[in-house]
Amino acid sequence: MMKTPWSLRTLAAQALGRIDAATRGLVPPIHVTTTFLRDPDNQYRSGNIYGRADNETVREAEAVIAALEGAEAAMVLGSGMSAATAVFLALAPGEHVVVPRVMYWALRNWLLTDAVHWGLNVETVDTSDLDALRAAVRPGKTTLVWLETPANPLWTLTDIAAAAEIAHAAGARLVVDSTCATPLLTRPLSLGADIVMHAATKYLNGHSDVIAGALATATPDAFWARIERNRSMLGQILGPLEAFLLLRGMRTLPVRVQAACTSAMELATRFANHPDVATVLYPGLPSHPGHDIARRQMQGGFGGMLSLRVRGGEAAAVATAAGVELWKRATSLGGVESLIEHRASIEGSGSPCPPDLLRLSVGIEDPSDLYADLDQALRQAHP
Repeated sequence: MMKTPWSLRTLAAQALGRIDAATRGLVPPIHVTTTFLRDPDNQYRSGNIYGRADNETVREAEAVIAALEGAEAAMVLGSGMSAATAVFLALAPGEHVVVPRVMYWALRNWLLTDAVHWGLNVETVDTSDLDALRAAVRPGKTTLVWLETPANPLWTLTDIAAAAEIAHAAGARLVVDSTCATPLLTRPLSLGADIVMHAATKYLNGHSDVIAGALATATPDAFWARIERNRSMLGQILGPLEAFLLLRGMRTLPVRVQAACTSAMELATRFANHPDVATVLYPGLPSHPGHDIARRQMQGGFGGMLSLRVRGGEAAAVATAAGVELWKRATSLGGVESLIEHRASIEGSGSPCPPDLLRLSVGIEDPSDLYADLDQALRQAHP
């Protein structure tokens, strides 16, 4: 295990530098056992009891995530939704939580339906507006504030440090969904967040072949212990093969994120002047309303996600998505392949997503090819 304070790029590339003790292999083995041998006196001195809670491959992936986030502890779960809901399920019915008005649609939908029926008091607010956030947080009543920044799919920015001050002053925890920023660009715990969440399916894995979620905390307190217990008791675990693939994917995280950021910035700049594009939503553009915040809390790039609002409205946006060849029409983000999606169609009624919006996840292809493909699709949609 590396003891020198290497850069995040180095830590990720070598997965903390662990060498398998039994074989001296550079790639760790996959531990698939579901149960473990007791000692003669019926104890478990190895610390391993049962595979639902104990797996060495899972722990190795967690150690890398903790190192990248500067966390005291991390846990991986069976999906991004598992990770997110595990946090809310650790609360008690009746507790008041504040969440963004614009956020990952599946979680927003769950919070406003299942979580409310279960008993949580959920209030949505524009978290990028600190005055609105301050007004929504109730001292002594609000127990958790959830942020997503940049927020999918409008890529609005919330000042994490300022939000942490607001939450903590009211006695609430701050949890940040940092899926799209990744720990390479933003480390929310260093800005005052209590827990950071990732849909690890996306950038952390980066190869569109693993469903996984992750949480990391600055302080593994009693609340963290409840989340950890729920992971085991509710079966929100990640399998060892998936943990291995996640670990493998994180080894290329820095180079993938750097490539995506560079290409996204190029595409955002070029499409900002495209005759068939009304607006480009990307934190790296000076015209973006959250650009100054992004410059402060995103280091090394502004992410690989952007959205285009297409001239001609919904019909032109749908036609554009239908006309691409290189971009893939698919749900998800953060993989090596570039994806395009008409989000309003996916999210359905009640979505805050504008109907003329196309969400783009920029992969690692040649940005000139990506531009040419989307350019021809836009022009075909605007004869």
